[in-house]
Amino acid sequence: MGMPPICEGFAVETVQGLIFTVKGLVHPPDRLIAYLRYLPDPEGDRERDGKRYRRLYHPNEQEKVLQTLNPDGLFHDPVSGIRSQAVFRKQICRVYDPCRRLAVIHQRGPADRVEEDALLLAEFLRESSEAPLEKLGVSGSVLLGLQRRESDIDIVVYGETEGRSVHQALLELLEDPSSPANRPRGRQLMAIHALHRTDTPLSFPDFARHQSRKVNEGYFRGRPYFIRFVKQPAQEDEQYGDLYYENLGSAIVKAVVTDARNAIFTPCRYFIKDVVFLEGSTTLDLQEIISFRGRFCEQVQAGEWAIARGSIEKVVPRSSKVYARLIVGGGSGDYLKSLTMI
Repeated sequence: MGMPPICEGFAVETVQGLIFTVKGLVHPPDRLIAYLRYLPDPEGDRERDGKRYRRLYHPNEQEKVLQTLNPDGLFHDPVSGIRSQAVFRKQICRVYDPCRRLAVIHQRGPADRVEEDALLLAEFLRESSEAPLEKLGVSGSVLLGLQRRESDIDIVVYGETEGRSVHQALLELLEDPSSPANRPRGRQLMAIHALHRTDTPLSFPDFARHQSRKVNEGYFRGRPYFIRFVKQPAQEDEQYGDLYYENLGSAIVKAVVTDARNAIFTPCRYFIKDVVFLEGSTTLDLQEIISFRGRFCEQVQAGEWAIARGSIEKVVPRSSKVYARLIVGGGSGDYLKSLTMI
């Protein structure tokens, strides 16, 4: 069986030893949209095969390293209209496939407690849903073999049918007091909010009420987990260059969500109507809210009023009508929340 297309959840390593995490399903033909995550560093706090690495958390830090070590890793994408981090395909020397990594852990057995918990969570999800184990993968530090004892578990579920099956199973499991998977509560919830609030300004009460009905972030056997639901690239209608985007500036909008069926996936999408512009750029035909960040999945359900801050983009299809969308999560201070939770 050949390698599946490289997409969200994968990681790649360059000939320089830089490790990037891949974002999204649509990529230029000569490179991957990906963000620098790990850097070889003798003083780093991660170790693999006798070599130490440092994790880069913030985009400013990532871009500063790229400007010094790999300026080609920053480019202005003519399709998206923004500057992105990216990796030339010809620079890649190693591809990290989440599903293959999980299969290796399953076959040889876990090397530590983190891998054990990741494997048990994946098997728990498989048994509780109709998704086969080969459609589940492990991302984050475990994908790279750079986990620490306190590392989180990052699981990816590939495929639309499989994602919806696992999501439905989790809705039921998280209501079961005997389940090893639990929603975050108390100090756990406060800790997650503290991580998010640095660039997503939701109050703790707002954050807590949104988290109370989501399934993608919680605790398994006492260890934090994050589950990302990703469609297969073949299930994505858009090909690179089918649509062109033009940034029109930031805005705050209020709108009714008409369709949230793809809100569980990364990227997540909400179709909207009755749009009211509260601040910033205005446009006549704003049709959807979209985010490439997992934290904005499942924020709003169909029929609810939402308020969001993000960047307005004009979308120019090759052969149909121009419209606009709001991108949430591309800048610090972006948010999306329900005003009328059902």
